[in-house]
Amino acid sequence: MAYKKKSWVEKLHDSKDLPKVVKLTAEQAEKFGGKTLAIASPMEVYDLMNSVPKGKVTTINNLREAIALKHHADKGCPITTGIFAWIAANAAKEMAMEGKKKIVAWWRTVKLGGELNPKYPGGAEEQARRLQAEGVKIFRTKNGKWKVQNMDKIIYEVANAVEV
Repeated sequence: MAYKKKSWVEKLHDSKDLPKVVKLTAEQAEKFGGKTLAIASPMEVYDLMNSVPKGKVTTINNLREAIALKHHADKGCPITTGIFAWIAANAAKEMAMEGKKKIVAWWRTVKLGGELNPKYPGGAEEQARRLQAEGVKIFRTKNGKWKVQNMDKIIYEVANAVEV
């Protein structure tokens, strides 16, 4: 039987028995900075990304803080949060290609320090174009990376939107 690759939307809706909170070993606790780690489902990350208003941005770290808060854990998982944000972005692109108008504004989620994500659909250039269309100022660093200007003025703390 041939293997059928899952679509991005299917990956988004595959909860993989998540969310869950795991207790960390002493070594892991030192690495992550807490005794418990919340691992969100892909849809939870999608929903958090969807809470960011037009003209604002958030970071993967802000998403992690919101996940930890929601699940009463010390930290949110950095690996799965980043992967699930990437899945959400690609699922949104897939939905748009299918004609759906209401998709998550994935372009509003940036890396730490305001760096745009080259792994999102269309790369950092597409993310920059979409943010600029919302009035967000973008600049290129000396090494060619795209970043949000005045990040401290437009950051949206996703944790404020979380119900605990």
